[in-house]
Amino acid sequence: MKKITLFVLLAITVFSSCKKEKNIEQRLLKSGPWRATVGVMDDKELPFLMEVMEDQSIKVFNAEEIIDIDDVVINGDSIKIKFPVFEGYILAQFIDSITLSGSFIKEDLNRVVPFNAKYGEQDRFVITSKPNQNITGSWETVFSMDNEEDRYIAKGLFKQNGNIVTGTFRTTTGDYRYLEGVLNEDKLQLSAFDGAHAFLFTAEVVDSVLNGYFYSGNHWKEPFTAKRNESFELPSEDSLTFIKKGYKTLDFSFKDTEGNKVSLQDKRFDNKVVIVQVMGTWCPNCMDETKYYVEYYNTHKDKDIEFVALAFEYAKTEEKAFRSIKRLQEKLKVEYSILLAQYGTSDKQKAQEKLPMLTQVLSYPTTIFIDKKRNVRKIHTGFNGPATGQKYIDFKKDFENFVNHLLNE
Repeated sequence: MKKITLFVLLAITVFSSCKKEKNIEQRLLKSGPWRATVGVMDDKELPFLMEVMEDQSIKVFNAEEIIDIDDVVINGDSIKIKFPVFEGYILAQFIDSITLSGSFIKEDLNRVVPFNAKYGEQDRFVITSKPNQNITGSWETVFSMDNEEDRYIAKGLFKQNGNIVTGTFRTTTGDYRYLEGVLNEDKLQLSAFDGAHAFLFTAEVVDSVLNGYFYSGNHWKEPFTAKRNESFELPSEDSLTFIKKGYKTLDFSFKDTEGNKVSLQDKRFDNKVVIVQVMGTWCPNCMDETKYYVEYYNTHKDKDIEFVALAFEYAKTEEKAFRSIKRLQEKLKVEYSILLAQYGTSDKQKAQEKLPMLTQVLSYPTTIFIDKKRNVRKIHTGFNGPATGQKYIDFKKDFENFVNHLLNE
């Protein structure tokens, strides 16, 4: 832990010192395609693709997702790339005009992984041979199958076009967002990198069974197995968390970004349908959900509905936590209140302690639907984002129908 923290401080110091070195020639990123990698466990590399624009802004690609990055600072031969919503950033050196080498850093979690990038390369994974199978479809999946404590189920959803595979894994608490990769003969490789999470999946495909490993950065590795099953479905997201017996509503009082305490008992919520979003600014699924809620809120402001988000932040100080909240509000144009419910940890057990009327907090995000009489009517665990395709469309339809039902009561 101390070594990682020291490395981060040293890296920041080196980057800052470049401002003082007047004799270092100012460099620019070569515009066009770049292939980048970050290191994960087992000495494996997780690849992703970028495009540098003429104005030095950057686009990062994960299947259909495009992440626009305009916070790019170059000082001499050093470069800092800050993602638009999340705290993670890349700190690297120009090795030459077409090569970068450095680290991807998440300070509050004391995580540092190697980063490298090369100009002109356009293949996420190298295609070496024809695929022996087509994995398009639905896959019944179990992660950490031999560890009862860590074991969980998921649904793999894939589309394959030649060697190219896209898709995601849905779990009971959310999805793994936009995965992209290749199938060479029987070897599957998928990855995603969004500035918060670095996901790599590798597997062997034999007789309609996937056996492989899931890597998350350089701190997590777990096995998974999946079998083709078009009829498999996960438990309903509305059947995992409930209000405890003896309770009817939520009771909270947390500060907004202006330092004002906000409670569900405030007059602003009188005779309103209230959507309470349990989330974190560090959470990509929460970001996807927030984008949808912003869209919905902006087109239904004239109705008797309010949104309020409760942010559970792992930032080490209240100041940094509020800074992250303000950044998310600015980038996603969030007009409803985001309250700081907790900082210093995103532990779900601690979150449940802040909301003791809930049976459990299983996931970030979790959405709590409250009617005009302030009664909790439904709790939805997780979020099926746009990477899940039809499931995302179904979620939006169900959300709007249920909210309309509450509004019309």
